[in-house]
Amino acid sequence: MKIATLTISPALDKSTTIDRLQPEKKLRCEEPSYEPGGGGINVSRAINILGGESLAIYAAGGPEGDQIEELLEKEGIIQHRIKTQKPTRENLLVMESSTGYHYRLGMPGSELSESELQQCLDAVHDLADDVEYLVASGSLPPGAPEDFYGQVAKIARDKNIKCIIDTSGKALLKAAESGVCIMKPNLSELSALAGKEKISGMEQEEIARKIINEGKAEILIVSLGARGAMLATKEILEYVVPPTVKQKSTVGAGDTMVGGIVLSLSRGDDIHDAIKWGVAAGTAATMTPGTELCRKEDVEEIFDWISSKERSGKN
Repeated sequence: MKIATLTISPALDKSTTIDRLQPEKKLRCEEPSYEPGGGGINVSRAINILGGESLAIYAAGGPEGDQIEELLEKEGIIQHRIKTQKPTRENLLVMESSTGYHYRLGMPGSELSESELQQCLDAVHDLADDVEYLVASGSLPPGAPEDFYGQVAKIARDKNIKCIIDTSGKALLKAAESGVCIMKPNLSELSALAGKEKISGMEQEEIARKIINEGKAEILIVSLGARGAMLATKEILEYVVPPTVKQKSTVGAGDTMVGGIVLSLSRGDDIHDAIKWGVAAGTAATMTPGTELCRKEDVEEIFDWISSKERSGKN
């Protein structure tokens, strides 16, 4: 098992469809669907869809936590659940069929006790020697120390595990202070890393190089939404642009992108191919409705398109 993921603020994602949202009326919804959610859990699910394997470590409690465990088991994902006293949150996605609009209602995570947070760190410390990559992804629950992901990164570094951090806010800034192997910020998060409210497209390359040179990350993959991603290392600065596709939902696209990248790296691909797989997976995730992640055949088709465009550009 080469990959592990960590999610300390998971969610049970509920999605449903209505004709149109209207105030002060009883709205008839279609039968809801339930999926396990949260950064690292989605990464593990994407890896599973793409034919890979990972260990999903997560903290979850209550009936919602039990349901997440059952759903992951049904998908065949290897898991290590840390049972919490407080129940896990539910998120709600409502799709409006008359307009195609999506309404994403995210609930706050449940606070974890010091003992539960320590169990999460212990699970990372106890990872088997064959684990090469750890993805720590998603928001921190209320009350968790801002440097929690920094602590995770340090444990991973001591165990010679490459740590990939995908979070936001102060948790991202604190992780950057510790130095990680890979970070995947979007433009807003890149701005925060640079200490700015907003940055222009002209600045993003310079800022990415500065973050690398300051030792905050060895590899920076900046998510550019429908425009793909920018890869920055000390030696490389390049863009991967996907084809234009019909988007149905962007839920989980960033996590699916990370899943594609880390699975590719774990198979021995170089970073150039890994980011192409990541962009292909993230783009494919936007082609599926609701909280569904990606379809393997879509990912492969988009990867081939990106690769063929790259070859034709070099000729």
